Amino acid sequence: MNDKNSKSTRAGHTAKSSAARKTAEKQGGARVAVLVSGGGTNLQAIIDAQKSGLIKSGHIALVVSNVSGAYALTRAREAHIRSVTLTRKECGSQEAFERELAKLLESERIDLIVLAGFMSILSADFTSRYPRRIINVHPALIPSFCGKGYYGLRVHEAALEKGVKVTGATVHFVNEIPDGGEIISQKAVRVYPGDTPERLQQRVMRQAEWKLLPAAVEQVSREILAERQ
Repeated sequence: MNDKNSKSTRAGHTAKSSAARKTAEKQGGARVAVLVSGGGTNLQAIIDAQKSGLIKSGHIALVVSNVSGAYALTRAREAHIRSVTLTRKECGSQEAFERELAKLLESERIDLIVLAGFMSILSADFTSRYPRRIINVHPALIPSFCGKGYYGLRVHEAALEKGVKVTGATVHFVNEIPDGGEIISQKAVRVYPGDTPERLQQRVMRQAEWKLLPAAVEQVSREILAERQ
């Protein structure tokens, strides 16, 4: 692709993204906040789904990282989405962190909170404020390999240690129990002989997480809009 065509394509994508955001805002779409801690691949999946029109009942209004310098913040900036770094260390305690987070969400009039690789367990006090308004993606088929201590590569290591032939991902509502909220959707992913935790992690993301999470954002956003009517 030459530079001229590349610029034209980028301009087209930018215009489409801007139009999608304006349409969602004009129609009163659900305002979504995405909480992240790392590279933001699940965030990118949501951004891409928003651009393509798969997500049409809401739009990402805010990205919050609890890790300074997380690449997810760069993804947000490149998509022209407001991004904020808010850390427990800066706030002084988990309670203070959650208090400041709640203020931020309120100031942005957030309707739906998405945990996308957010490596912090939110307290029962916080989650109880947002019943059926916080969703999370977990890289396993709940109730397998879930709960406290099961995150990141540890989930896939456990799956391989157990010798399962099928794993997958789950999107669920968040409550006071880690990975214990109502399941929204699941997708199975095959485990192959010779898989490493890293290889399996990539397959689960590509085949399950990046498909389930954007679809769930649209589903819950649509339900929020229906409740407003």
